[in-house]
Amino acid sequence: MRTLENSILKLTVSEHGAEIKSLIRKSDGKELMWQADAAFWGRTSPVLFPLVGNYYEKKSIFAGKTYEMGQHGFARDMDFEVTKETEDELVFELKDNEDTHKKYPFAFILTVGYKLDGNKATVNWGVKNTNDETMYFSIGGHPAFNCDLDTYTLRFENKGQNNSSIESKVIVLDGSGCLSDAVDEYELKDGILKMSDELFSKDALIIEDRQSDAVTLIDDNGKDVLKVSFEAPLFGVWSPTGKHAPFVCIEPWYGRCDRAGFNQKLEEREYGNTLEKGEAFDASYDITVL
Repeated sequence: MRTLENSILKLTVSEHGAEIKSLIRKSDGKELMWQADAAFWGRTSPVLFPLVGNYYEKKSIFAGKTYEMGQHGFARDMDFEVTKETEDELVFELKDNEDTHKKYPFAFILTVGYKLDGNKATVNWGVKNTNDETMYFSIGGHPAFNCDLDTYTLRFENKGQNNSSIESKVIVLDGSGCLSDAVDEYELKDGILKMSDELFSKDALIIEDRQSDAVTLIDDNGKDVLKVSFEAPLFGVWSPTGKHAPFVCIEPWYGRCDRAGFNQKLEEREYGNTLEKGEAFDASYDITVL
């Protein structure tokens, strides 16, 4: 485990998966992150790479060859190397190897960085294409925050819109981890979405088209707890179906699962990212503790 700490926050990250394991607000000692109780969900904040969600039938096809890979890719289950450690910043690195090539055809360097600045923790992602050909990938976050689904709420914000009455359109999964053709709509007064077990009865809420660029978690006293801010083209909101779990995930994504019936061609995936030889991708999101 590696730790970053300032006068406001203490952040702990594991080399395994470069995963946040703890984020503590020091003023009252409050633990903000879910602590990976396997009875509900045995992770805290996995990094999703090179896949967000599922391939259709768990398979992708590239250059005539079929590759099989499970949900959310393999990075979350691999050990990273620490390449930078300072008072306020950590950087972890993962490179392709023989095992990754069995599931995914490309060579890469993946970096995951963490930085503290006052009451804000920033998560940085970097992907470099080390192939002689075009590379295709997805990447995303999956941070889980402690809360009571019955009493806490979420506020969706979009700096480009009047948030007094956002209508969130949510695409719906088909039960196999891929998209159906269904869409649910939620009318949000002042951007507020009430949470419940029922809200997640169809699995994650998948919100496309940059409908929001920040989601705030609000406690049972109406006080803002934290805000997740991002520039991602879509994001997920999730808590395990039917478990009444005491957490919610707010997940910025650059990519998502396939539609049911998709042709499985890796280069044609919706919301996929492309890097040419030697190119690099950079993105980030912020967790601001309020």
